Amino acid sequence: MNELVLVFTIAGRRVALRTADVYSVVEIDGVTPIPGAPGYVLGLSALRSITITVVDAAAAIGVAPPAMPERGARAAIVDHEGHRFALVVDDIDDVAELHSRPAPVPGEAGPGWQRVSEGLVETARGPALLLTLAAVLSGPDAIAA
Repeated sequence: MNELVLVFTIAGRRVALRTADVYSVVEIDGVTPIPGAPGYVLGLSALRSITITVVDAAAAIGVAPPAMPERGARAAIVDHEGHRFALVVDDIDDVAELHSRPAPVPGEAGPGWQRVSEGLVETARGPALLLTLAAVLSGPDAIAA
């Protein structure tokens, strides 16, 4: 298939995101809260003189309450509609090649996961849910299309 994905963990689940959506992987140093922002939007941070919006990925999916990241927390910097976001995740594994197209998840993936995933894929790092970036960034109250 030759398509690459970034494999990482959110709320204990292995997930993947197409590398075309990923700008880099960083450690978050500090986050400045934004009054009135949705709970899953933790605030703003600086990355190489660029302001980025910091999103708690698990809270955006709706599988955990929002939590401010500890200093040094891992994040995937993603590009969406001309804006950069830092998706704070549990752990980042590696870049891997896709070995399959997205397939329906056997059974129920669970609340939130169905809304944000294209399906289950096999990667060189093992099976993972392939995430749809726009769905994750839309937050937990978004309605599945």
